[in-house]
Amino acid sequence: MREIVLDTETTGLDPLRGDRLVEIGCIELVNSIPSGQTFHRYLNPQRDIPEEAFKVHGLSAVFLADKPLFAEIVDDLVAFLGDAPLIIHNAGFDAAFLNAELDRCGRAALARERLIDTLTLARRKFVGVRNSLDDLCVRFGIDNSKRTKHGALLDAELLAEVYLELTEARQAQLGLAAATVAAVVAGGEAIAALVRAVPLRPRVSEAERSAHRAFVATLGEKAIWNDYLLRADAAAVSA
Repeated sequence: MREIVLDTETTGLDPLRGDRLVEIGCIELVNSIPSGQTFHRYLNPQRDIPEEAFKVHGLSAVFLADKPLFAEIVDDLVAFLGDAPLIIHNAGFDAAFLNAELDRCGRAALARERLIDTLTLARRKFVGVRNSLDDLCVRFGIDNSKRTKHGALLDAELLAEVYLELTEARQAQLGLAAATVAAVVAGGEAIAALVRAVPLRPRVSEAERSAHRAFVATLGEKAIWNDYLLRADAAAVSA
């Protein structure tokens, strides 16, 4: 399953009053694992940067002056997003800005059903407490020391980790030894697969094995289970 974790930075709080995007950052997840594929662009908003916004993200009008317009990167962005679900913290805010920019380019708005709002997920799980991205990083023990200012790509990376914790996908990865990742070729495509560092303990006891062997012995030499037992014994010796 492919998902996109997305974050933006803007000139202000309201796209209906002329505020624009200045940065977009996206992280691709495949089966709840960061694939290494990212999308990151700074954007020329074609307007000034209010002091309040500059204090948040540190992106000045001078820095953004030679950056591309949204219309110049929209094809690349739409292609990267594809039809994947979009994981966003306070999704309504970012989606409003993205849809305003898409509308200026004559593109279709992002469908609401694609949006997964991690702020809503956090509020359901942690009722009555603050659930900002920084708060969630602290709660889950995620290192956010580099986040001295907001940045779309860094925030998307942090949000990806938060999302895995919120959905308990992180615990599932731990069971499969996430540090050991192998590339498996299937059907001509490279697929990320997790390999267990320590094999699972057998669920069949030695007493049950002995009882099964005794039962197979009563079936005669032509019983198909005899071939299975021979292969199993050979595999145990080679291991």
